Amino acid sequence: MTDEYLALNRANWDSRVPHHLTAYDLDKFRTDPTFISDVVAFDLPHLGSVEGLDIVHLQCHIGTDTLSLKRLGAQSVTGIDFSPKAVEAARSLATEFGLPANFVESDVYDAATALKGNTYDMVYTGIGALCWIPDIARWAQVVAALLRPGGRLFIREGHPMLWALSDAYPDGTVRLEYPYFESAGVRFSEETSYVKHEGTLDSPDSICFNHGLGEIFTALQSAGLTLTHFEEHQSVPYCALGELMEEIGGGEWRLRDQPERLPASYTLQATK
Repeated sequence: MTDEYLALNRANWDSRVPHHLTAYDLDKFRTDPTFISDVVAFDLPHLGSVEGLDIVHLQCHIGTDTLSLKRLGAQSVTGIDFSPKAVEAARSLATEFGLPANFVESDVYDAATALKGNTYDMVYTGIGALCWIPDIARWAQVVAALLRPGGRLFIREGHPMLWALSDAYPDGTVRLEYPYFESAGVRFSEETSYVKHEGTLDSPDSICFNHGLGEIFTALQSAGLTLTHFEEHQSVPYCALGELMEEIGGGEWRLRDQPERLPASYTLQATK
């Protein structure tokens, strides 16, 4: 299954771009020069100052989080994404918002080559990135290659426990259905994206991969990185379990009943 994941997932993300350009809060970026995305706003207490840093954002999609980092004072921001339509949209938004940024079309595994050996003070990656790559150890090696000595990896990501659950049952139950550990991947077909939009996706099929926390920690350690921060959160920035979740502000959702039962996302930092 993994042999076909790249083309299938690229087509899926290409088909999301026009919907996300209308569903994301882009008017707030246009009208407020201090506005940053909800995702990066959530990150701020852990992210700290990015003033003067050179940052590369892996799997940046249409670049709203990348451009938010630039608004926070990063010296330079570079976004990497495998979707040509997403990269085109990111470049257009950067020009429209008057924010200097570099966006490069590349599969994440080829990022070091695509960036011609350049290294960075920070590798940033956000919600919904790791589930699209099959081999977490190979990804960690890419992160290490992109970081300067003393550089930092920053991740906020959906929790692998959340991604192992399914709510697709008429009786309203949630079941532990999908792999927690790295596997050959799971095929999904979803006609809509994670934001409300009109119409359906032209390419609804995708293949996703989960990675257990231990696998992620071990991959980073094997790549020569030192874990410096890890924190689990009860919320995630999309409605992951339908009616079982409630919106709590800032674009975040958590379980409606006893949210302390489920780790929905986590923040991880590591240094080279």
